[in-house]
Amino acid sequence: MANIYPFTAIVGQERMKRALILNAVYPRIGGVLIRGERGTAKSTAARALAALLPPVKVIETCRFNCNPRHSESWCTECKEKYTDGHYHITEKPTPFINLPVSATEDRVVGTLDIEKAIQKGERHFEPGILASANRGLLYIDEVNLLDDHVVDVLLDAAAMGVNNVEREGISFSHPARFILVGTMNPEEGDLRPQLLDRFALSVDIFGLLDARQRVAIMERNLGFEKDPVGFLGEWQEEEQRLSAQISRAREIVDQVTYSSRDLLTIASLTASMKVDGHRSDLVILKAARAQAAFEGRYTITPMDIALAAELALPHRMRRGPFETAGMDVTQLQERIDELAGAQSSQEERATPTGEPVDEKKK
Repeated sequence: MANIYPFTAIVGQERMKRALILNAVYPRIGGVLIRGERGTAKSTAARALAALLPPVKVIETCRFNCNPRHSESWCTECKEKYTDGHYHITEKPTPFINLPVSATEDRVVGTLDIEKAIQKGERHFEPGILASANRGLLYIDEVNLLDDHVVDVLLDAAAMGVNNVEREGISFSHPARFILVGTMNPEEGDLRPQLLDRFALSVDIFGLLDARQRVAIMERNLGFEKDPVGFLGEWQEEEQRLSAQISRAREIVDQVTYSSRDLLTIASLTASMKVDGHRSDLVILKAARAQAAFEGRYTITPMDIALAAELALPHRMRRGPFETAGMDVTQLQERIDELAGAQSSQEERATPTGEPVDEKKK
């Protein structure tokens, strides 16, 4: 197996790394689109994240990496074969699947052999890329050059977590839960707005201008090229620490709570920034929960919302704040504080004098 450059050794690009980590913690966020010029560690970061993630437990004979703990999401084959609950479990590394730009729909979703079904009465499904990517990371380089229909299929599968294939009255389904990472160089064309919005998070990255950081990049890359094993050893402790932190966050993310006030803050933020549609509200909530879990907390805070919004809103803005003023997480936090203050004032005006405020209703 080829040596993979360590994730924690990547210099700078903190926003990109955070977006990748949040999707690793909570894949249901819906993926990340990384836009940037050539040579800014986009593909390096995606490969490094997959190598960083812990191995997955799967049903030993399953072609689709079915999770033994979630029988409700098993593929058609496992549901038919293991009705008695007897099967063997094994571990395998987190899959990293690179989708070629030339991929067709059949290559992505898989194919049903209709001829065999008609002649022999057997259902035979040939797995596609979505099957290989289940419970792993699906990487699409130059996603803007991929056929729009194929991108639609990928995004649908990522959103639903399942791949359904139907041909001539024959159907087959298997789980398709994966971390979706798309990268592109805007100089080579952009995605249609409809597809752009389907990516949950988006990050625009640029080459680092700080001389010391550029020197660090050169030194680390030369060190990795000269002695990959030794270089990996130097970063092993940091890699293990981050991997363990992601694993812990995965275990608690579904337990992270939020209040109606948090929901109102998110809705007020997106409405005040004139964001189209409602997908961004849900994405911000999911990313905020992932951020809290990553930090080991069970409740989200305004800062979690700000950090999530920084990644969820840039590609959904019609114009303005992110492009003209360069709004960052600090400014987002200030906006959220303003909204929270306005909400408190409204609640105080709505509460009759002398009547206590019911905290449960807030």
